[in-house]
Amino acid sequence: MERRKLLQLAAQKRRPRRSTRPLDPETVRRQLALLFDSEPHDLDEWHMVLSDHLHAIRTRSPARARDDLLIDLAPAQRQLRSAAADDETELQRVMAGLAILLANALTRLGDHSNAIIWWRTAYTAADAAGDLDLRLLALGSEAGFGLYGQRPPATVLALTRVAQEITGDRPSIGRAKVETAEAKALSLLGRHDEARQKLHTLSQSDPGSSSEGLIPGYWTGTEIYFAESWVYAHAGDEAAADEARTNVLTTGWQLDYQYATNVRLHEALCTVVNGGIDRGAEQAAEILMELPSAHQSHMITETGRAVLHAVPREQRNRPAVRDLHTAIATQALHTRHAAQKTEPTSFI
Repeated sequence: MERRKLLQLAAQKRRPRRSTRPLDPETVRRQLALLFDSEPHDLDEWHMVLSDHLHAIRTRSPARARDDLLIDLAPAQRQLRSAAADDETELQRVMAGLAILLANALTRLGDHSNAIIWWRTAYTAADAAGDLDLRLLALGSEAGFGLYGQRPPATVLALTRVAQEITGDRPSIGRAKVETAEAKALSLLGRHDEARQKLHTLSQSDPGSSSEGLIPGYWTGTEIYFAESWVYAHAGDEAAADEARTNVLTTGWQLDYQYATNVRLHEALCTVVNGGIDRGAEQAAEILMELPSAHQSHMITETGRAVLHAVPREQRNRPAVRDLHTAIATQALHTRHAAQKTEPTSFI
């Protein structure tokens, strides 16, 4: 069936068109990917695939990253169904990794309902593999991404408490993800002292910067600096937030456009929290409107929304604040359009 569709597309390209609608190169690319990725990968290849998808998420548009992940999920599912017993456990881990990355991309597109489904798929696959650390990684990722409008902060905080029941005492990527999410959730709830206290204990969970693990590079160590930037900005601690932001921008996250942009928005947030409403709103609006189209992400827009929400309600009619509101609405519309370009389940 897939081969027939590809041949039909090729024939369509050769025949004179009766319509002015051009052939979509992206459709051809996906059909080719489905056709030639139908053969089983060995496990080392699947680990490389996970690494490639993580890089795509960090450097390309969320919609492109999502669509490419969907292409690889189809052969992964087929291979798991027919896997030998010796390979089944590792393929279940691969499925968990693909699900984590897909939920990541879907959250960046603001597709929260599907993202939540894929978070559940991730830790269900981790459970099937009997991998407690991987389940914790999925839970920690779900908690952290949930803070971008996917769930109320109180629900995220409850999720981190559930996850902590299985963390144990040793440092791990999953434990670190859970605890950074907890600090950020406390901050959103206005519990700034507790959030600061949690920051002081994060070093105990940090596994260090490592390329090891199911998804190489999923934890860089800079995530702690990002959590500090978040917490200190919400608390209005300008000096500490500036230091944390500098650490983020100089230790690797500059390769992920989303986090580099968000710490700049944290600076605008801190300015607003400290009373500089016009200056902070203008800075945030400029950051949002200067984003390249490929870098528009719901998680960036949601951080811009945090700047807007920090403005006292009676001050939200100021021209600079209205401009920020317009910038947020514009970016949200662009992201929504990108999310709707293909159907999330079209290749599964």
